Amino acid sequence: MTTPLNRRNALRMASAAAVGAGAAVGLAAPARAARRARTLTLTGRRASANIPDVLTTGTPYFVHYELLDAEGSPAGTESAHCLPVTVGTDGALVIATLVLRLTDGTLTAATAFPRPLPALTEVLTAPRQWSHTFAVTGGTGAYDGATGEIAIDHISREEDVLTVTLG
Repeated sequence: MTTPLNRRNALRMASAAAVGAGAAVGLAAPARAARRARTLTLTGRRASANIPDVLTTGTPYFVHYELLDAEGSPAGTESAHCLPVTVGTDGALVIATLVLRLTDGTLTAATAFPRPLPALTEVLTAPRQWSHTFAVTGGTGAYDGATGEIAIDHISREEDVLTVTLG
C-alpha cells in the first residue's frame, strides 16, 4: 500500500532526509578531521640571518633555515620576519611571521613571543636554548586550510627543531 504524497508526507520525508544528511555529515566531519590531523618534526639549519647584536624596538630582523625531515632529507625552508616591540634588560617581546615552504605546500604562522637577548642566545659556545610557539594561520597545497601550531626549539645558534601539529 502506498501513502499518498500530500504536503504533510512531503514535509515528513524532507525532514527525515535532512536529519539523515545531518547525521551523515556529522559522522564524516570527525573522520575528515582525523584524516587531516598530523604532526611533522623538522630540523632547521640556519642558512642566513640578520639578527643584530643589540635588539632595538621597531628594528626588524629575519632568519632563514634549510629544513630536513626525520630521515635527514631536504624538506623545504623556514623563513621568519621578526619585529621587537619592546626591549628590556632581560629580553624582548617580538612579533613574528613564519613561512614554511615544504615539498608538498606552504604553511604560514604568526606569534608574539618573549625572546632572550642575542647576547644570551647567539654565542657560539654554550648557547642558551629557548622555545616559542606559532599559531598556524593557513597554508597551500597539502596544507590548504591548515590550522594548528608550530613549536620551535632553538637548540643552538645554527640549529632549531620544529614540531608542526596540524589539526
